[in-house]
Amino acid sequence: MEKNIGEIKKSDDTKIMVIVDDFGGFPGLTIREFVQNKRYTGFTKAGVRIRADKFEAFKAMINAVDLSDLKTAPVVVETKAEPSEIDSDEAGIDNDGFM
Repeated sequence: MEKNIGEIKKSDDTKIMVIVDDFGGFPGLTIREFVQNKRYTGFTKAGVRIRADKFEAFKAMINAVDLSDLKTAPVVVETKAEPSEIDSDEAGIDNDGFM
């Protein structure tokens, strides 16, 4: 049993596929990357498998995502001050190298 639920384009040669399947006798949901280029065509190792008995919990987590949390927030770039010399006493390390 295998049912392709859908796919999302990730890049020109990669898409994310969602499939209901039966792997090793255990039905579940597989979400994996699929690549199609000159070197390789097929699934990559990147992905996740949700067994059928865990699907309701997974679905509840997905449904709990608030779309407003996914909106792009402004990027804050932190600048670091130049390192300053610290005496070994101020760093909490004694002459024997212990804290």
